[in-house]
Amino acid sequence: MVKKVAIIGAGISGLASIRNCLEEGLEPTCFEKGEGVGGLWKFSDHAEEGRASIYRSVFTNSSKEMTCFPDFPFPDDFPNFMHNSKLQEYITMFAKEKNLLKYIQFKTIVSSVNKRPDFSTTGQWDVITEKDGKKESAVFDAVMICSGHHVYPNIPKESFPGIKLFKGKCFHSRDYKEPGIFKGKRILVIGLGNSGCDIASELSHTAEKVIISSRSGSWVMSRVWDEGYPWDMLFITRFETFLKNTLPTVISDWWYMKQMNARFKHENYGLMPLNGTLRKEPVFNDELPARILCGIVTIKPNVKEFTEDSAIFEDGTVFEAIDCVIFATGYSYAYPFLDDSIIKSRDNEVTLFKGIFPPPLEKPTMAVIGLVQSLGAVIPTTDLQSRWAVQVIKGTCPLPSVKDMMNDIDEKMGKKLKLFGKSDTIQTDYVVYMDELASFIGAKPNIPWLFLTDPKLALEVYFGPCTPYQFRLVGPGKWPGARNAILTQWDRLLKPMTTRVVGSPLKPCLFCNWFRPVLISVVSIAAFIVLF
Repeated sequence: MVKKVAIIGAGISGLASIRNCLEEGLEPTCFEKGEGVGGLWKFSDHAEEGRASIYRSVFTNSSKEMTCFPDFPFPDDFPNFMHNSKLQEYITMFAKEKNLLKYIQFKTIVSSVNKRPDFSTTGQWDVITEKDGKKESAVFDAVMICSGHHVYPNIPKESFPGIKLFKGKCFHSRDYKEPGIFKGKRILVIGLGNSGCDIASELSHTAEKVIISSRSGSWVMSRVWDEGYPWDMLFITRFETFLKNTLPTVISDWWYMKQMNARFKHENYGLMPLNGTLRKEPVFNDELPARILCGIVTIKPNVKEFTEDSAIFEDGTVFEAIDCVIFATGYSYAYPFLDDSIIKSRDNEVTLFKGIFPPPLEKPTMAVIGLVQSLGAVIPTTDLQSRWAVQVIKGTCPLPSVKDMMNDIDEKMGKKLKLFGKSDTIQTDYVVYMDELASFIGAKPNIPWLFLTDPKLALEVYFGPCTPYQFRLVGPGKWPGARNAILTQWDRLLKPMTTRVVGSPLKPCLFCNWFRPVLISVVSIAAFIVLF
């Protein structure tokens, strides 16, 4: 019997899951609340209840070669960092190319997902859906939850005394769409994440005054990295990951902070994180430092108290005559159609093996896809997650025992506390995480073997960017075009920029990129030994 799989959500995670189910002979049915594919990236001029929402000016933070589906490169002429409409165009192209649309039921809400009475033997689920006021129930052999984690806004008003007295406008960043209506206004943005910085920078062109209030600060990175190449094509490599995870902590931390401060000194801009060595996700914004330099955006500490029209900061300064407060304070993740105890099986903590599987289930027939966050792109992460999940659902890749899974979760929580400052964060180390998942299904590149059999490819794989194609070189879903895609990735990167030919486009020297950190590391180790 072909196993039937319910997939909740037709965003990036959902499309990857549909496609990988089909590749392995499963029968997917996807339920999507909206009218089309794309999820978070499908822009709407108003925020819709129960759906992710973005503002009109959103661009990607990951470059196209790092962002694509592993066997579906972006067209050569697509820009390296894309406006949301361009990424949505690509997502739609992928869905049509892979013939996925016929497996999606649009305008359909999933009301509940419950274990069947015989779940302990069958692993089956009762899924109740609603469309046009009509409810339907169906039985599925497995469920893949792909509804994302940018749906339910986190507005911590209880942390801001006096906010109820404030008479101006007050809303979450998910409700922000464009700057026009804020012309001449005085705006306070609470939160120094990507949304908060984007919105503040955009509003600073039309508003009278914009202040960002930050409790803990943040590193601010540019999309443009060394010698003008996209940041992630130079920053996210296997070799650099190896060095950072192998060097003594004091050297690794020093190197990381030096990289983060390379563009400008964060201390001088009021942006410096309270603990700069933590690998919290940095902000990507090419404009914010200039807006601060020009005095159009100001950075302030946390708000101590609100009055009817002002904010008093912890340093005693006051921002008066505020017209609007925008909470760019992130999101909470929730699955209202599911019993909380399945995902949060211990002390109300999200306990998922490798961020995907709930360990206590008698049968591993539920997977959460996309509930992770890293410096790497979402598309290749969810593709690899769903590839593994499908193998587990098929029964060809069994999970460890519940005890071993819980021990792994505890171990990872300890590492996250050290790396990110929080044990319950959904953040993870991109290359390490991807290799872990790939190892389960035999899709992790064998670097020593590559150096022996295909040194040209090995150099790109190890010293070059860890692009998604690497995870389709071998294993289930192996793509014959993966090798060529890796060897031509710099050509596709340069193509949209060479609109005025002034010589041959220059590709980076891979050895130059890693020689400097190695030299720095050797000198640092030598100095450390001499001093201590």
